[in-house]
Amino acid sequence: MKNQSSATAVPAIAVTARHPAGSGTVLAVLGVVAFSLTFPATAWGLEGFGPWSLVAVRSVLAALLAGGALLALRVAPPARRHWAGLAVVAAGVVVGFPLLTTLALQTSTTSHAAVVVGLLPLTTALLSAPRTGIRPSRTFWAAALAGAGAVVTFTVLQSGGALTTADLYLFGALLVCAAGYTEGGRLARVMPGWQVIGWALVLCLPLTVPAAAVALAHEPVTLTAHGVAGLLWVAAGSQFLGLVVWYRGMAAIGIPRASQLQLAQPLLTLVWSVLLLGEHLTPAAPLTAAAVLVCIAVTQRARG
Repeated sequence: MKNQSSATAVPAIAVTARHPAGSGTVLAVLGVVAFSLTFPATAWGLEGFGPWSLVAVRSVLAALLAGGALLALRVAPPARRHWAGLAVVAAGVVVGFPLLTTLALQTSTTSHAAVVVGLLPLTTALLSAPRTGIRPSRTFWAAALAGAGAVVTFTVLQSGGALTTADLYLFGALLVCAAGYTEGGRLARVMPGWQVIGWALVLCLPLTVPAAAVALAHEPVTLTAHGVAGLLWVAAGSQFLGLVVWYRGMAAIGIPRASQLQLAQPLLTLVWSVLLLGEHLTPAAPLTAAAVLVCIAVTQRARG
Protein backbone atom coordinates (compact mmCIF):
# COMPACT_ATOMS: atom_id res chain seq x y z
CA MET A 1 0.00 0.00 0.00
CA LYS A 2 1.38 3.44 -0.96
CA ASN A 3 2.20 6.03 1.63
CA GLN A 4 -0.87 8.20 2.14
CA SER A 5 1.03 11.49 2.32
CA SER A 6 2.60 10.92 -1.06
CA ALA A 7 -0.70 9.86 -2.57
CA THR A 8 -2.41 13.02 -1.41
CA ALA A 9 0.35 15.37 -2.44
CA VAL A 10 -0.67 18.24 -4.69
CA PRO A 11 -1.09 16.90 -8.23
CA ALA A 12 -0.94 20.21 -10.07
CA ILE A 13 2.06 22.02 -8.60
CA ALA A 14 5.47 20.51 -7.91
CA VAL A 15 7.35 21.07 -4.68
CA THR A 16 9.24 24.33 -4.97
CA ALA A 17 12.64 22.94 -4.07
CA ARG A 18 12.79 21.28 -7.49
CA HIS A 19 12.80 24.60 -9.30
CA PRO A 20 16.20 25.69 -10.69
CA ALA A 21 17.98 28.62 -9.06
CA GLY A 22 17.37 30.88 -12.07
CA SER A 23 13.60 30.58 -11.95
CA GLY A 24 13.74 30.81 -8.15
CA THR A 25 15.46 34.18 -8.41
CA VAL A 26 12.83 35.42 -10.87
CA LEU A 27 10.04 34.31 -8.55
CA ALA A 28 11.68 35.99 -5.56
CA VAL A 29 12.10 39.21 -7.56
CA LEU A 30 8.41 39.15 -8.51
CA GLY A 31 7.60 38.81 -4.82
CA VAL A 32 9.77 41.83 -4.01
CA VAL A 33 8.00 43.90 -6.68
CA ALA A 34 4.62 42.91 -5.26
CA PHE A 35 5.72 43.74 -1.71
CA SER A 36 7.16 47.11 -2.79
CA LEU A 37 3.62 48.25 -3.56
CA THR A 38 2.29 47.28 -0.13
CA PHE A 39 2.97 50.51 1.74
CA PRO A 40 1.62 52.84 -1.00
CA ALA A 41 -1.42 50.56 -1.39
CA THR A 42 -1.93 50.59 2.38
CA ALA A 43 -1.79 54.39 2.35
CA TRP A 44 -4.48 54.35 -0.33
CA GLY A 45 -6.54 51.84 1.63
CA LEU A 46 -6.44 54.03 4.73
CA GLU A 47 -8.20 56.75 2.71
CA GLY A 48 -11.35 54.62 2.71
CA PHE A 49 -11.02 52.23 5.66
CA GLY A 50 -9.95 52.33 9.28
CA PRO A 51 -6.70 50.51 10.15
CA TRP A 52 -8.36 47.55 11.86
CA SER A 53 -10.94 47.18 9.09
CA LEU A 54 -8.27 47.31 6.39
CA VAL A 55 -6.15 44.62 8.02
CA ALA A 56 -9.03 42.28 8.83
CA VAL A 57 -10.83 42.62 5.49
CA ARG A 58 -7.63 42.17 3.46
CA SER A 59 -6.92 38.93 5.32
CA VAL A 60 -10.46 37.64 4.77
CA LEU A 61 -10.37 38.44 1.05
CA ALA A 62 -6.96 36.82 0.64
CA ALA A 63 -8.16 33.75 2.57
CA LEU A 64 -11.16 33.43 0.24
CA LEU A 65 -8.81 33.44 -2.76
CA ALA A 66 -6.51 30.90 -1.13
CA GLY A 67 -9.33 28.72 0.15
CA GLY A 68 -10.96 28.69 -3.27
CA ALA A 69 -7.73 27.53 -4.87
CA LEU A 70 -7.23 24.83 -2.23
CA LEU A 71 -10.78 23.55 -2.72
CA ALA A 72 -10.64 23.69 -6.51
CA LEU A 73 -7.46 21.60 -6.58
CA ARG A 74 -8.71 19.32 -3.78
CA VAL A 75 -5.57 19.85 -1.76
CA ALA A 76 -5.34 17.64 1.31
CA PRO A 77 -4.65 19.37 4.64
CA PRO A 78 -0.98 19.52 5.68
CA ALA A 79 0.49 16.90 7.96
CA ARG A 80 0.08 17.57 11.66
CA ARG A 81 3.80 18.29 12.06
CA HIS A 82 3.50 21.32 9.75
CA TRP A 83 0.70 23.15 11.56
CA ALA A 84 2.99 24.74 14.17
CA GLY A 85 5.09 26.24 11.38
CA LEU A 86 1.97 27.44 9.58
CA ALA A 87 0.84 29.14 12.80
CA VAL A 88 4.13 31.07 12.87
CA VAL A 89 3.59 32.12 9.24
CA ALA A 90 0.03 33.18 10.07
CA ALA A 91 1.09 35.18 13.12
CA GLY A 92 3.95 36.86 11.27
CA VAL A 93 2.84 37.64 7.72
CA VAL A 94 -0.96 37.32 7.85
CA VAL A 95 -1.68 39.18 11.10
CA GLY A 96 1.41 40.72 12.69
CA PHE A 97 3.16 42.54 9.86
CA PRO A 98 0.02 43.91 8.15
CA LEU A 99 -1.47 45.10 11.45
CA LEU A 100 1.67 46.74 12.85
CA THR A 101 2.66 48.47 9.61
CA THR A 102 -0.89 49.70 8.99
CA LEU A 103 -1.01 51.20 12.46
CA ALA A 104 2.39 52.79 11.83
CA LEU A 105 1.34 54.27 8.49
CA GLN A 106 -1.37 56.30 10.19
CA THR A 107 1.34 58.67 11.42
CA SER A 108 4.40 57.67 9.37
CA THR A 109 5.26 58.29 5.73
CA THR A 110 5.93 55.37 3.43
CA SER A 111 9.58 56.39 3.13
CA HIS A 112 10.02 56.22 6.90
CA ALA A 113 8.22 52.88 7.04
CA ALA A 114 10.66 51.56 4.45
CA VAL A 115 13.19 51.32 7.31
CA VAL A 116 11.43 48.08 8.23
CA VAL A 117 11.97 46.62 4.77
CA GLY A 118 15.57 47.80 4.76
CA LEU A 119 16.29 45.82 7.92
CA LEU A 120 14.13 42.81 7.02
CA PRO A 121 16.66 40.93 4.83
CA LEU A 122 19.32 40.99 7.53
CA THR A 123 16.84 40.04 10.27
CA THR A 124 15.48 37.18 8.15
CA ALA A 125 18.99 35.87 7.50
CA LEU A 126 19.80 36.06 11.21
CA LEU A 127 16.68 34.16 12.24
CA SER A 128 16.95 31.59 9.46
CA ALA A 129 20.55 30.58 10.20
CA PRO A 130 19.84 28.65 13.44
CA ARG A 131 16.41 27.48 12.22
CA THR A 132 17.55 25.99 8.92
CA GLY A 133 21.18 25.14 9.72
CA ILE A 134 22.44 27.33 6.84
CA ARG A 135 25.70 29.15 7.58
CA PRO A 136 26.35 31.92 5.04
CA SER A 137 29.94 33.01 4.41
CA ARG A 138 31.63 36.06 5.92
CA THR A 139 31.46 37.77 2.55
CA PHE A 140 27.72 37.25 2.54
CA TRP A 141 27.33 38.80 5.99
CA ALA A 142 29.59 41.73 5.17
CA ALA A 143 27.62 42.54 2.03
CA ALA A 144 24.29 42.06 3.82
CA LEU A 145 25.31 44.43 6.62
CA ALA A 146 26.59 47.00 4.14
CA GLY A 147 23.39 46.84 2.11
CA ALA A 148 21.17 47.07 5.16
CA GLY A 149 23.23 49.99 6.46
CA ALA A 150 22.90 51.85 3.16
CA VAL A 151 19.14 51.33 3.05
CA VAL A 152 18.59 52.29 6.69
CA THR A 153 20.73 55.43 6.34
CA PHE A 154 18.89 56.48 3.23
CA THR A 155 15.40 55.89 4.58
CA VAL A 156 16.14 57.60 7.91
CA LEU A 157 17.52 60.64 6.08
CA GLN A 158 14.45 60.63 3.84
CA SER A 159 12.23 60.92 6.91
CA GLY A 160 14.28 63.72 8.40
CA GLY A 161 16.05 61.52 10.92
CA ALA A 162 13.25 61.85 13.46
CA LEU A 163 11.97 58.84 15.38
CA THR A 164 8.25 58.64 16.01
CA THR A 165 5.96 56.49 18.12
CA ALA A 166 5.29 54.53 14.92
CA ASP A 167 8.81 53.09 15.17
CA LEU A 168 7.69 50.68 17.89
CA TYR A 169 5.12 49.28 15.48
CA LEU A 170 7.68 49.14 12.67
CA PHE A 171 10.35 47.29 14.61
CA GLY A 172 7.77 44.89 15.99
CA ALA A 173 6.61 44.26 12.43
CA LEU A 174 10.21 43.61 11.40
CA LEU A 175 10.65 40.82 13.94
CA VAL A 176 7.34 39.01 13.35
CA CYS A 177 7.67 39.21 9.56
CA ALA A 178 11.22 37.83 9.62
CA ALA A 179 9.99 34.90 11.71
CA GLY A 180 7.13 34.30 9.27
CA TYR A 181 9.46 34.45 6.27
CA THR A 182 11.92 32.04 7.88
CA GLU A 183 9.28 29.45 8.76
CA GLY A 184 7.49 29.90 5.44
CA GLY A 185 10.69 29.42 3.47
CA ARG A 186 11.43 26.24 5.41
CA LEU A 187 7.92 24.85 4.81
CA ALA A 188 8.11 25.74 1.12
CA ARG A 189 10.79 23.07 0.77
CA VAL A 190 8.29 20.34 1.63
CA MET A 191 5.07 21.76 0.15
CA PRO A 192 4.29 24.22 -2.66
CA GLY A 193 4.77 27.82 -1.59
CA TRP A 194 1.23 28.84 -2.47
CA GLN A 195 -0.07 26.22 -0.06
CA VAL A 196 2.09 27.61 2.75
CA ILE A 197 0.47 31.03 2.62
CA GLY A 198 -2.89 29.52 1.59
CA TRP A 199 -3.21 27.36 4.68
CA ALA A 200 -1.85 30.16 6.89
CA LEU A 201 -4.60 32.47 5.61
CA VAL A 202 -7.28 29.84 6.08
CA LEU A 203 -5.96 29.14 9.58
CA CYS A 204 -6.63 32.78 10.49
CA LEU A 205 -10.26 32.86 9.29
CA PRO A 206 -11.77 32.13 12.75
CA LEU A 207 -9.97 35.26 13.93
CA THR A 208 -10.17 37.56 10.91
CA VAL A 209 -13.88 37.09 10.04
CA PRO A 210 -15.22 38.25 13.43
CA ALA A 211 -12.50 40.91 13.58
CA ALA A 212 -13.63 42.27 10.21
CA ALA A 213 -17.26 42.34 11.33
CA VAL A 214 -16.44 44.22 14.54
CA ALA A 215 -14.04 46.65 12.86
CA LEU A 216 -16.42 47.51 10.03
CA ALA A 217 -19.17 48.17 12.58
CA HIS A 218 -17.03 50.60 14.58
CA GLU A 219 -14.84 52.31 11.98
CA PRO A 220 -16.18 54.62 9.24
CA VAL A 221 -15.90 53.36 5.65
CA THR A 222 -15.67 55.61 2.60
CA LEU A 223 -15.67 53.75 -0.71
CA THR A 224 -13.23 55.81 -2.78
CA ALA A 225 -11.35 54.60 -5.85
CA HIS A 226 -8.05 54.77 -3.98
CA GLY A 227 -9.46 53.03 -0.92
CA VAL A 228 -10.90 50.11 -2.87
CA ALA A 229 -7.83 49.77 -5.12
CA GLY A 230 -5.53 49.80 -2.11
CA LEU A 231 -7.61 47.16 -0.32
CA LEU A 232 -7.72 44.88 -3.37
CA TRP A 233 -3.97 45.11 -3.92
CA VAL A 234 -2.94 44.40 -0.32
CA ALA A 235 -5.39 41.48 -0.25
CA ALA A 236 -4.68 39.83 -3.61
CA GLY A 237 -1.23 41.13 -4.51
CA SER A 238 0.61 41.54 -1.22
CA GLN A 239 -1.16 39.05 1.03
CA PHE A 240 -1.55 36.12 -1.39
CA LEU A 241 -0.01 36.24 -4.86
CA GLY A 242 3.14 38.05 -3.74
CA LEU A 243 3.74 35.55 -0.95
CA VAL A 244 3.06 32.64 -3.32
CA VAL A 245 5.94 33.55 -5.64
CA TRP A 246 8.10 34.72 -2.72
CA TYR A 247 7.95 31.40 -0.87
CA ARG A 248 8.51 29.46 -4.09
CA GLY A 249 11.56 31.60 -4.78
CA MET A 250 12.93 31.16 -1.24
CA ALA A 251 12.58 27.40 -1.52
CA ALA A 252 14.56 27.37 -4.76
CA ILE A 253 17.48 29.69 -3.93
CA GLY A 254 17.54 29.56 -0.13
CA ILE A 255 16.24 31.93 2.53
CA PRO A 256 19.43 34.04 3.02
CA ARG A 257 19.91 34.77 -0.68
CA ALA A 258 16.25 35.46 -1.32
CA SER A 259 16.07 37.77 1.68
CA GLN A 260 18.90 39.91 0.32
CA LEU A 261 16.91 40.61 -2.85
CA GLN A 262 14.60 42.58 -0.57
CA LEU A 263 17.33 45.19 -0.17
CA ALA A 264 15.91 46.71 -3.36
CA GLN A 265 12.38 46.83 -1.96
CA PRO A 266 12.61 50.17 -0.08
CA LEU A 267 13.91 51.87 -3.19
CA LEU A 268 11.09 50.44 -5.28
CA THR A 269 8.64 51.54 -2.60
CA LEU A 270 10.01 55.08 -2.83
CA VAL A 271 9.53 55.04 -6.60
CA TRP A 272 5.91 53.96 -6.19
CA SER A 273 5.48 56.60 -3.48
CA VAL A 274 6.52 59.29 -5.96
CA LEU A 275 4.30 57.97 -8.74
CA LEU A 276 1.24 57.07 -6.64
CA LEU A 277 1.41 59.32 -3.57
CA GLY A 278 3.26 62.37 -4.89
CA GLU A 279 6.15 62.12 -2.41
CA HIS A 280 9.53 63.64 -3.36
CA LEU A 281 12.93 61.94 -3.38
CA THR A 282 16.33 63.45 -2.62
CA PRO A 283 19.35 63.21 -4.97
CA ALA A 284 20.72 60.47 -2.69
CA ALA A 285 18.29 57.94 -4.19
CA PRO A 286 20.36 56.89 -7.25
CA LEU A 287 23.54 56.65 -5.17
CA THR A 288 21.83 54.41 -2.64
CA ALA A 289 20.33 52.35 -5.44
CA ALA A 290 23.78 51.73 -6.92
CA ALA A 291 25.20 50.72 -3.53
CA VAL A 292 22.30 48.35 -2.88
CA LEU A 293 22.62 46.70 -6.29
CA VAL A 294 26.32 46.03 -5.63
CA CYS A 295 25.47 44.44 -2.27
CA ILE A 296 22.79 42.29 -3.88
CA ALA A 297 25.26 41.09 -6.52
CA VAL A 298 27.77 40.12 -3.81
CA THR A 299 25.25 38.27 -1.66
CA GLN A 300 23.93 36.34 -4.67
CA ARG A 301 27.46 35.17 -5.53
CA ALA A 302 28.65 34.43 -2.01
CA ARG A 303 28.74 30.76 -1.02
CA GLY A 304 27.54 29.42 2.31
